[in-house]
Amino acid sequence: MKKYFIQKRLSVYASLLLVFLTALSLPLCAEESQIVVSASGKVSVKPDMAEFGVVLQSDAKSAEKAAAETAEKYRRVQAALRSATVPLGDAPTVSYTVSPNWEWNQSQGKSVLKGYTARHAIMVTVRTLGSIGRAIDAAVQAGADEVQSITFSSSRYEELRKQALAAAVGNARKDAVVMADAAGGRLGQLIEVGVSQPQFVGRAMDVMALKSVSAPAPTEIAPSDQDIVVTVTSRWRFLASPALR
Repeated sequence: MKKYFIQKRLSVYASLLLVFLTALSLPLCAEESQIVVSASGKVSVKPDMAEFGVVLQSDAKSAEKAAAETAEKYRRVQAALRSATVPLGDAPTVSYTVSPNWEWNQSQGKSVLKGYTARHAIMVTVRTLGSIGRAIDAAVQAGADEVQSITFSSSRYEELRKQALAAAVGNARKDAVVMADAAGGRLGQLIEVGVSQPQFVGRAMDVMALKSVSAPAPTEIAPSDQDIVVTVTSRWRFLASPALR
């Protein structure tokens, strides 16, 4: 009888051990070889739109006078932009400040209020690139104190972004096929793919234009081609050859 109980106990232990080893082996069996690839797609485009900043600024003894002078500049510049076929909706305000100007007085040993500065910044969008020079000239001649960095873009951006995205996925697949072949297997199905924020790669033009007393020559702007770059990260199944398994 004692021998029977010992054999039964050993049988139970063996069964528990088998269950434990089976459970332990499941994650190992579930694991599979994968290939991870990052790749980019690029589409070049000639810009057909542009943006530039315009700053209007006035200094005065009082805040009210500084604000009034800047408001008059704003009125003249906006009227000039309308004449250059830029609608009001494409020349919105991006910032406006009225701030005191303090200056250190050595003899008094303290900062002294010298006046106020009103600053009004607008962002101008030109949707026909051939009109960019005309819009800049209009703003400057109407009293703009600064014309800041010009950036270019394309009205076809979304269409071109999709083309770059498709090229990125295609390039990722090509690289994954090469990697799988080099590893002695073949590429399986796509498991996962993610995309990073697209980049519109181009060179901004730094511009500083001040009002001129005499009529200047027309401003000409010639942008270079821009690149839309999309990068994807992908994971693929790696199917090993029978000899590798």
